[in-house]
Amino acid sequence: MTAEGTGPLQGLEVLDFLAGPMASIGRALADLGACVTRIEPPGGQPDRPAPGDDPRRGLAFAVRNAGKGSALHDPQDAGDRARLAERLSRAHAVLLDLGPDARLRLDPQALRARHPGLVVVCLSDFGMTPGFADWRAADPVMHALSGSLSRSGIEGAPPLVPPGRIAEGAAASQALMLTLVALYARMRRGEGALLDVALVDGAALALDPVFGIAGAAGVAAVQGLSLTDIPRARPPVGAFYPILPCADGRVRICVLSPRQWRAMFEWMGSPPAFADPRFAQTRVRFETPTINAAIAAFFADKTRAELEAEGGARGVPVGALLTLDEALATDHVAERGALTSVPTLDGGTATLPDGVAVIDGRRAGPRAGPPAPGEAAPAAAPVPPFPAPEPGRPGAGPLAGLKVLDLGVIVVGAEQGRILADLGADVLKVESNAFPDGTRASMIGVKMTASFAVGHRNKRGLGLNLRAPEGRALFLRLAAEADVVLSNFKPGTMEKLGLGPETLSAANPRLVMVESSAFGDVGPWAARMGYGPLVRASAGLTEQWRYPEADDGFSDAVTIYPDHAAARFGLAAALSLLIRRLRTGRGGRASISQAEVMFAHLEVDIARRAAGLPAQAPGAPWGVFPCAGDDAWCAVAVETDAHWAALARALDRPDLAEDPRLAAARGRLADPASAEAPLRAWLAGRSPQEAMAELQAAGVPAGAMLRPVDLPEWAERPGRGLYRTARHPRVELPYLEEAAPARVDAWPAPPSRPAPLAGEHSVEAVADWLGLPPEETARLVREGVLEVADAPHPAPG
Repeated sequence: MTAEGTGPLQGLEVLDFLAGPMASIGRALADLGACVTRIEPPGGQPDRPAPGDDPRRGLAFAVRNAGKGSALHDPQDAGDRARLAERLSRAHAVLLDLGPDARLRLDPQALRARHPGLVVVCLSDFGMTPGFADWRAADPVMHALSGSLSRSGIEGAPPLVPPGRIAEGAAASQALMLTLVALYARMRRGEGALLDVALVDGAALALDPVFGIAGAAGVAAVQGLSLTDIPRARPPVGAFYPILPCADGRVRICVLSPRQWRAMFEWMGSPPAFADPRFAQTRVRFETPTINAAIAAFFADKTRAELEAEGGARGVPVGALLTLDEALATDHVAERGALTSVPTLDGGTATLPDGVAVIDGRRAGPRAGPPAPGEAAPAAAPVPPFPAPEPGRPGAGPLAGLKVLDLGVIVVGAEQGRILADLGADVLKVESNAFPDGTRASMIGVKMTASFAVGHRNKRGLGLNLRAPEGRALFLRLAAEADVVLSNFKPGTMEKLGLGPETLSAANPRLVMVESSAFGDVGPWAARMGYGPLVRASAGLTEQWRYPEADDGFSDAVTIYPDHAAARFGLAAALSLLIRRLRTGRGGRASISQAEVMFAHLEVDIARRAAGLPAQAPGAPWGVFPCAGDDAWCAVAVETDAHWAALARALDRPDLAEDPRLAAARGRLADPASAEAPLRAWLAGRSPQEAMAELQAAGVPAGAMLRPVDLPEWAERPGRGLYRTARHPRVELPYLEEAAPARVDAWPAPPSRPAPLAGEHSVEAVADWLGLPPEETARLVREGVLEVADAPHPAPG
C-alpha cells in the first residue's frame, strides 16, 4: 500500500461521479496521488453496498474505490448545490457518468462553459451520440462489438467470452490515459477539455484492436488477405502457441524463430524425423501436428519448473500454465509486493493488486480503504503549488512540444510512442540495422506493412548504433534534450548498453523514463522471455480462458491482450510524472509489468479468491447466445432486476417480470438455464443485429458479435468515426487506422504522417534536436554511428 502523501499526482483534485467497474478509473488516479472524491446522492451510488448485501459486492466496492473520499450531494438542496459549485471551482478534473442509469447528472457543456480550465471527462457506454446515448453495454457486449469475441474460442465450438471483465478493464485503461493527457495539458497550458469517451470504443482500441499493430487486419494483409478473406471460424485447437501436458500439469511453448526451433530440436536429442531444414519455418511446423505430439512425449516426465529452467537456459520459450491462485502464490509476486490489502466497510479486509505502476521504486497503490458515505479523502502532505500555465500554440495537439526517444519494440513499445506522436509529441523511433524492431524484422521482402504503418505513424525514424561508444554518447546528448524515454526490452538491456536509468538521469535530471516488460524489472521472473502467450499462461489468465468441459479447450492463442492496455498504463505513468515535473522540476522512472496489468483487470476476482468466496456470474442471462444465421451470435448481459424487466418487455413476456423464481437476481443466478430459455427461443428467429437493436431499445445491454469485416460499418455509426482510411507510400493498398482516441473538443484530429523506414529521418532529427551541422552528420553516417534509410519514402503525390 502506498504511503500517505506520496504519488506524482499530489496537488490534483478530481471529482468522481462514476460507479461500478468504471470507478476503477478514479481509483487509479488516487493510487497515483490525486485527491479523488466520489460524489454520491444521499442514498449512495448504486455500487455502494448495503448491510446484508452479498459480501462479494462489498469486496468489489472496496477494490474499485480504495483511497477515495466521498461527498454526498442532493441536487434539490441549495446548500449542497453551493458546496458542489465550490468543489468544482477547485477541481482539476471531473469524471461524469452520462449513461442512461446515472443517478447524478451534470450538464457537461454547461460545466465546460462555466469552468474553462476544467477537464470534463464524460463516460458512457456508447458515447454522446444521437440514437446511441441510451444504449447500454457490459463486458460481453464490449467483446462482441470490438471484434475480439469472434476470434475467442476454438473451431466448431461457440465463441467464448474471455474470463473476468477484461474488456471493461481495457476500456477503463483507455479512459485513464486520456484523462491524464488532458490533465497534463491543463496543468501545462491552462487548457481544459471536454472528452466524450465511449467505453465500447475504448475496448475496441485498447483490448485487442483489429486495426492496430499486430491486429487481425494487419496480420491478414501480410498474408495477402483482405477483411472479407479473414476466416469466419475460430482457430483450431492448439494451432498457435500449443499447451502441452507434463509431469505435474501443463506448459505452453512459443517456438517462433529458427534459432528457437534449433534449440528445441537439440533439446529433444535431434530426432531424425524433424531434421529437415524446412522445419525451421514456422508455417511448416504449424502444418505438422506430429511435432507437438513429439514435444509432448518429450515433456511427459518433466515438471513445469524443470521445463521452465531448462527452456530458459537453452533459449526455448516455455512457460508453466498456472491457475490464478498458483500465480498469486508465487515467490515472484511476493518479492515484487504485487498484492496488498485494504479495510472494507464491514470491518473485513480486501486483498487486491497494489497498483500497476512502480514509480521511482515505489508501488503506486491504494493509500486507504474505500470511503464511508461523506468520508473525506485521505489527508495528503502539502506540496508546492503548480506554476502558472503557459498558453500553447493554437490548434496544436495536447502534447505538442514534448520530445520523446522511443526505443519500444513489438506491440507495447509501438503503441506508446504512436499515441504520444498522434497527440502532438515529436517521437524519434530509435533503431539500428543490427537490432531492428521485431515487427520490422518480420517483414520478409517488403519495406513496410499496414500493421507496422498503423503502429508507428507520425514518428520519425532515427538509426543509431548504440553498441558504438560514439552512438551511446550521441544518445545521451539526445536524452539531455528529451522529455521522455520509452523502452520495453528485457530488464537489464538498457544497463548493458550503458544507458541505465541512473546514467540517463545524470544526463537529464528532468527526464521521464518508462519501461515495460513481461513480469517487471525485479523479481525471480524478471529475466524471462516476454512473449504475451507465456505471460498469460504464467499469470493465470490462460487457465481461465477455456471451455471448462474440454480438456484441451484453451482459447487465448490469437489475442494480443494485454499489450495495448499495458501501453496505456505505461503512458498514464509517464503523464503522471510529467505532471509532477511541472511542479517539482524533476523527472522520474516508471516500470510496468504486463502480468500485473492482467492482475489489475482481474482485481475483483483476486479479492474474492483471497476471501475464500465462491465464484458467481455477474448476472443471468449473461454471455453469448446463438441467433438466426451461420455462426451468428449476440452477447446479452442482464445484471440488474431493471435489466430483467427490460428483457421481459423486449420479449413481450410480462409474465417473466412477475415470475417469483426469476424476478430477483438471486433466483436467476440460482437457475440460469430457466432465465436463458425464453431469450434463446426469441433469439433463434432474429439476426444478431436485429436482436441487438430490439434489446437495446428496451434497455437491455446487448451486442451483435462482429467480425473484422463488420467493424468499419459499425464504427461509422453517427458521430463516432472510429476509423479512417490511410495510405502509406510503401504499402500497396489503403488500410484502416484509428481516427482518434476519443472525441475531444480541444484537440485536433491526429495527423497521419507515414511510419518511417529505419533511419529515415536520422540526419534531420539530430540536426533539429542537437543542431549538428551537415559535415558532422555526414561523418557520423560514414562511420556507421548514424544509420540512414537506403531509400526514403517517395514524396507524396
